[in-house]
Amino acid sequence: MENSSSRYNPKETEQRIYNDWEKKGYFNPDKSNPRGKKVFSVVLPPPNVTGTLHMGHALNITIQDALVRYHRMKGETTVWMPGSDHAGIGLQSTLEKKLRKEGVSRFDLGRDEFIKKAWEWKELYGNIILNQIRAMGASCDWSRTKFTMDEDYVNAVETVFIHYHRQGWVYRGQRVVNWCPRCGTSISDLETDYVAEASKLWHIKYPIASFLPKTKADEIGEYIIVATTRPETMFGDTAVAVNPKDERYRALIGKKAVLPVVGREIPIIADKSIDIDFGTGAVKITPAHDLNDWQIGQKHKLPLIAVIDERGKMNGNTPAEYQGLKTGEARDKLAAHLQEIGLLEKIEDYEHQVPKCSRCSAAIQLIPSMQWFVKMDDLARKALIAANSGKIKFHPKRWESTYHSWLKEPRDWCVSRQLWWGQRLPVWFCQTEPDKYTVAKSEPSKCPICGKCRPKRSEDVFDTWFSSALWPLAVFGWPKNTKDLKKFYPTSVLTTGRDIINLWVARMAFSGMEFMNKAPFAQVIINAMVLTKDGKRMSKSLGTGIDPMTLIEKYGTDATRFGLAWQVSESQDLHFNEDNMLAGQKFCNKIWNASRFVCGQIEGEKNIYSLTVKPKPITSADKKIMAGLAKICRSTEKNINRYALGAAIRDLYDFFWHEFCDVYIEAAKNQIRGAKNKTQTRNTQKILIYVLANSLKLLHPFMPFVTEELWQVLPLKTKTDLIISPWPKID
Repeated sequence: MENSSSRYNPKETEQRIYNDWEKKGYFNPDKSNPRGKKVFSVVLPPPNVTGTLHMGHALNITIQDALVRYHRMKGETTVWMPGSDHAGIGLQSTLEKKLRKEGVSRFDLGRDEFIKKAWEWKELYGNIILNQIRAMGASCDWSRTKFTMDEDYVNAVETVFIHYHRQGWVYRGQRVVNWCPRCGTSISDLETDYVAEASKLWHIKYPIASFLPKTKADEIGEYIIVATTRPETMFGDTAVAVNPKDERYRALIGKKAVLPVVGREIPIIADKSIDIDFGTGAVKITPAHDLNDWQIGQKHKLPLIAVIDERGKMNGNTPAEYQGLKTGEARDKLAAHLQEIGLLEKIEDYEHQVPKCSRCSAAIQLIPSMQWFVKMDDLARKALIAANSGKIKFHPKRWESTYHSWLKEPRDWCVSRQLWWGQRLPVWFCQTEPDKYTVAKSEPSKCPICGKCRPKRSEDVFDTWFSSALWPLAVFGWPKNTKDLKKFYPTSVLTTGRDIINLWVARMAFSGMEFMNKAPFAQVIINAMVLTKDGKRMSKSLGTGIDPMTLIEKYGTDATRFGLAWQVSESQDLHFNEDNMLAGQKFCNKIWNASRFVCGQIEGEKNIYSLTVKPKPITSADKKIMAGLAKICRSTEKNINRYALGAAIRDLYDFFWHEFCDVYIEAAKNQIRGAKNKTQTRNTQKILIYVLANSLKLLHPFMPFVTEELWQVLPLKTKTDLIISPWPKID
């Protein structure tokens, strides 16, 4: 190594080393010959098949791979299951954009041809993010890679739906859902972005029925004023609500108001959920177009009047002059009309959060839609039991409250989507009696309803969160009782972001409890949200996103991982600072050059040093560095076991750079120069090799490539590759 460059070059090592690890089967527990019986299993949160790596992914992978490499070195049977999600709405939206540029729509192609093109797209682009994850050094068992549209995975999804249906937890009904007019489907909360927009707050006079004049509007005596950000939905109002504690309106509770323009009488009701301080304290209730209003409507048995259709336009339940208008157009027209007839009290500037489709940025409409739902009460109870019994523990612990709060007040889960790409519901509709259906995996040979027709399969597909809720089970072969399922379920640790605790973590929890009677993971690490340096959300569209692949190209994988791990703490957010990657690059060079020096002291000697025999310290410098090594070994193991990876790498940096390089190596130079005999020289050399070799082991989970490259040139008597070498135990 004495003739090697003074700078570490990751481009010469990383791909070569990674290919060697894969070739030797180190990522596959069936081939890696673990030393112990203990199992450590992890599932990779499946990225969207259409996606590319972002900084959140990079942080998550850094954390997971550090844990996996640590437990592999501990001699445990270790597996990290990779895979990807079919990203129903994401891939369909992306493909439809491409088709529009070609002048065709999916309807021109038809369902079968469109799905064929979706598979072609997946084969062409679907592995991009998985290859980027490889570039991060992730030691996943790629031989076990799963895709949520694999035949066995689809079988698992259908098995779950049929089970829920037999339990009486599945029903089909009309309820208010998030609806994207452009994508033409119901969508989940996670697929909805809330964007702050400057808008208006309209204060509208609703006449009290008993005081309604029979002549001019300016003769109105008494009225109740409601404040709303969406006046166009008032055509679907079925009540005005006030808080029962609001003294201003107590006398009006039980009376009726008259819906302006329409003239329909609606009740004035009391509900404790109404915010006295919002607007006027009186709100219009439109159960068909607001989720909170829908819940109030259910409680007070209010009718459901939809006035916006699936295209985002006003429907036939509105006055003729409004029908077919877009909601924004209807809003402007109605405001002018109310002003004209004297029922618009005032308009205020108001900023509020507007829901947008995360895929196409269209304004989300809340509309009643016939969908499939899963009752959540029993399932939520199972997920709560898993956490309350200690079977699932969160790190940091504060995120347990997010998990609990959602499960304590569960809402029935809309699991159907009006897409073509995805896993179709195993539901077969009778053609004679179209409202009746059969739930079965395959088409019935004879219609169970009428005994005559050929049943038609449901056009709907499953919400992708319905299928990903089975990830820790299905990746190991469930519902079959496979060898992998027996060996690797439940998994050891889940690492994910706080934004999907309810949408994914909780759903995996109750799925595991329901089908395996075991929580799917023992520990849940909620990693920090990666923000820009000044604390803004990273976004490619806003120009604030950072591509991890650019950082890898610039600094190398080890330096990128070091820079991310360095910033890990228990705080809620991580303000990304690229300076840490530069520090990682410098640290790689420090490790490289320290190793060059140590190997240079024993030039020409090969395979003569042993790590199984601890060298005996003689000088005070020897004693201090050996004590420091024992201390850093203990603290690194402790920090990794409590998932404090940032603390672990920061302590390792301080030990290696300052205690080993700055102090001991300098002392060793003097000791070798002043040695009276070969025994003294050899003892110093042994300590140099011993401390360096064990430092490389401690650093390996965080910086796998540079450590493996240097490990290969150390003159040790017996050694395996570093990735599977034993974790150091130093008294």
